[in-house]
Amino acid sequence: MSGTVTGALGSRAIIGRFYRTLEETQAAAWIGGVAMSIDSNQESEEYKWLGMSPALREWGGGRQAKGFRDNGLVVKNRVFEGTLKVSVDDLRRDKTGQIMIRVDELAARAALHPTKLVSTLINDAETGLCYDGQYFFDTDHVEGDSGIQSNDIVFDISDAGSGGTPTVPTPLTIQRAVMAGVAQMMGFKDDQGEPMNEMAQRFICMVPPSFMGSTTTALSSRMLANTEDNPLAGGAGGFTITPVINPRLTWTTKLALFRADGRVKPFIWQEEEGTQVSAVAEGSELEFQQREHHYGVTRICNAAYGYWQHACLVTLQA
Repeated sequence: MSGTVTGALGSRAIIGRFYRTLEETQAAAWIGGVAMSIDSNQESEEYKWLGMSPALREWGGGRQAKGFRDNGLVVKNRVFEGTLKVSVDDLRRDKTGQIMIRVDELAARAALHPTKLVSTLINDAETGLCYDGQYFFDTDHVEGDSGIQSNDIVFDISDAGSGGTPTVPTPLTIQRAVMAGVAQMMGFKDDQGEPMNEMAQRFICMVPPSFMGSTTTALSSRMLANTEDNPLAGGAGGFTITPVINPRLTWTTKLALFRADGRVKPFIWQEEEGTQVSAVAEGSELEFQQREHHYGVTRICNAAYGYWQHACLVTLQA
């Protein structure tokens, strides 16, 4: 006979609780704004970021068909796991719900996994290669007829006269840095020399926790320290800029702007298999030999860089 303990918290209840918490705890809302979700059904997927569709031209000399370009990106799915070990004695004795708290935490970590992977890409974006062979945040992107373009710019606080320091910026500094980043993105051209973000209206401004106060004020207050009207407040000019405070960022002097309304996003979220949980529990050899139950979570997915043209890093300097 197995070592099953009658009256103990069972695997069915634990798994049910896990999926309920997983459903209630969705990935951070900003993920949908910066990452396009792709369903995968194989080990890897190839993305051919091959420039924009042809611009219309006046007819002359017949049609001029535009084919695909050669650059692209292959994203391989990765298997992620997390396993919770619980003793049968703890299952029997737990009267205060501590095991269920651990189950809730495991489910929350699984739900927030996209946030973790995409945040890692953002932190590494000055050294991480994107589809054009350049760093995602770089100063010399070139494609076709685009000319040399930078989505890695510097905002000089001293020249702007907006106050604060690069690590402790004022709301006015943040406001002007954000405007510089948006203006830079609005000027990006595609491989045919056509405006890349001509229709852009919604952006995400992502900052580390140390910038939280200044950023929320800069994007919401009607008037800042210079007594001028704040063009970023209330959707002035047709633009909406949403602040995102990301505690996973390792920056201390930077902020990033991401276009949130493009058909193609700055990042790719690729998923072959969503979160699954399985158990080695009642009646198992593990229970008999070690008086333990294991609850294992798996998720097969990956994140990758998408359109660098829909992102801009702004570094503050004095």
